[in-house]
Amino acid sequence: MDLSIFGIGKPSLIGLDIGSSTIKAIELNLKGKDKGFELMGLGVAKLPAEAIVQGAFLNSGEIVDTIREAIDAGGFTTKDVAVAVSGHSVIVKKVSLPAMNREELEDQIQWEAEQYIPFDVNEVHLDFQILESSEGEGQMDVLLVAAKKDLVDDYYQVITEAGLNPVAIDVAAFAVENAYEHNYEEPGDDVIALVNIGAQVVNINVVEQGVPAFTRDITTGGNQYTEEIQKALSVSFEEAERLKLGGSGEDAEQDVVPQEVEHALRSVTDIVIGEIARSLDFYTATAADSRISHVLLSGGGAKIVGLGAAFTERTGLSVGILDPLARMLPSKGFEPEMLAELSPSLGVGVGLATRRIAL
Repeated sequence: MDLSIFGIGKPSLIGLDIGSSTIKAIELNLKGKDKGFELMGLGVAKLPAEAIVQGAFLNSGEIVDTIREAIDAGGFTTKDVAVAVSGHSVIVKKVSLPAMNREELEDQIQWEAEQYIPFDVNEVHLDFQILESSEGEGQMDVLLVAAKKDLVDDYYQVITEAGLNPVAIDVAAFAVENAYEHNYEEPGDDVIALVNIGAQVVNINVVEQGVPAFTRDITTGGNQYTEEIQKALSVSFEEAERLKLGGSGEDAEQDVVPQEVEHALRSVTDIVIGEIARSLDFYTATAADSRISHVLLSGGGAKIVGLGAAFTERTGLSVGILDPLARMLPSKGFEPEMLAELSPSLGVGVGLATRRIAL
């Protein structure tokens, strides 16, 4: 879903996913709707711990260096980038307003937004998308997005300092939706919940007939697992990260996940799934006859051992892993094993890279 906070760019750009643990940069060559795409460039770089905490940029220098590292690794053909924001400084609301054309709404959006967002409208960037006419006569549904200016300024600063040209800022949940739409068949009347589990934030987007029906970010994520394993076993952050994913790595054959790790994973899984399930329950309670038919997990947290099965057990919903590279055409120079390992965490980056912004 294309909904920019600012900027007009060029037809080709890099999807730059600035996560709190890794930075992913992706460039695609789209072949047309339902015809797949080529992976033109991919760069992934590990971000130092606590460079970004709860959405706050605490070490801009480290973030800039890591962006450069990811870009240098990707072999890209452009410096134009799209990035995504999320967290408490971003508000997404579906609202019903009196019917008007886009020009009229542009004139009134700031006044309308004051009624729906908890921030001073002078401190945010606003954008909107008219969805459809609502059931009420003379009404229309509008998707309203507000992002705090200081958050947007932080992204703009690190991107430009890294020598790149920011052309659009999107919402992380919408970027994942873009990735889904480019890789999966139309769901028809099915309601799909896209749940992107990052290191510190979970993005939830319930999509109904191709339109976001419910969007929420919650402050939890993969780092909770890592921290719990660290406490249980008194190991380093890096070792806890490896154990979190089932001991993957060069020494995986020698690894035996200790009982303490399994206990830590289960306890945090209960918390994370509980938070997500409460949001999905809220949607169900307020969505009249709509019911979620399927959940697709993405983000680095989607690979946590046992998460999908526990999610199904807790909610009774069908759960799968989003593959943002499902329709990727054969690409030279990329190892299939590496792409398979990274794929669940590339949803935001792929979704951003599918954007095409008119000149």
